[in-house]
Amino acid sequence: MSLQGKTLFVTGASRGIGLAIALRAAKDGANVAIAAKTAEAHKHLPGTIYSAAEEIEKAGGKALPLIVDVRDEANVMEAVEQAAARFGGIDICVNNASAIQLTGTLATDMKRYDLMNRVNARGTYLTSKACILHLKRSANPHVLMLSPPLDMNPRWFKGHVAYTMAKFGMSMCVLGMAEEFREDGIAFNALWPRTGIATAAIQFALAGEEGMKSCRTTDIMADAAYAIFNKPARDFSGNFLIDDTFLYGEGERDFDKYRVDPTAPLMPDFFVPEDSVPPPGVKIG
Repeated sequence: MSLQGKTLFVTGASRGIGLAIALRAAKDGANVAIAAKTAEAHKHLPGTIYSAAEEIEKAGGKALPLIVDVRDEANVMEAVEQAAARFGGIDICVNNASAIQLTGTLATDMKRYDLMNRVNARGTYLTSKACILHLKRSANPHVLMLSPPLDMNPRWFKGHVAYTMAKFGMSMCVLGMAEEFREDGIAFNALWPRTGIATAAIQFALAGEEGMKSCRTTDIMADAAYAIFNKPARDFSGNFLIDDTFLYGEGERDFDKYRVDPTAPLMPDFFVPEDSVPPPGVKIG
């Protein structure tokens, strides 16, 4: 298993899960196009496209920082072409960029509704579309959405219809594009965490410092993504994967290493189907 010389185009890669996936690939000597909006440091959120590029280079990869707003068609198309020109193509597209607001219908203004759907669903569709012509020329092309299984249980909708629609829009791209491009040998898969992942989104938007203790680190998502990218694309497409279940199937047995605080109960994430059973020895909540 190796991603040496492969080129990844990763949205939202300046921090969090996107950066973790990029760094895991960089350890093999991969090329990474960092497609994100953060060119200057945020007062609360760490990381910019330039600090991410430095980390990727230090890890052994080659980096191309690109200021990208996934809502802007011309911007995305230009960034993809820049990445392909710099590295000689694109082998892997990672749709990680996302916007979240967990509010009910009456509390969700349309500006926020539009943001979530334009970043999550439309941004994923657009970025995938922009990469596909290059992916067709790759020996083992993969597109990965950081999005959940399509579980139509009303419990996932009742408290935040707009956000759920936006995230499920990403997953619908997997469902449709996996079949549309099956003959081309491009794999489209979705990856979702069983638990909360220790990112700035959890810390500042959902659970605070205490909540972070009940999360897993971004390494579990990076390891799962790495294993997906090393699968034969023609034989592994259209899957909706939960991180620990997938890794267990790949031979991983030590899930405690991913815990931020082994003494804190693990926080369950949204959208994990009720029939999805954790690996042996893993207790949630």
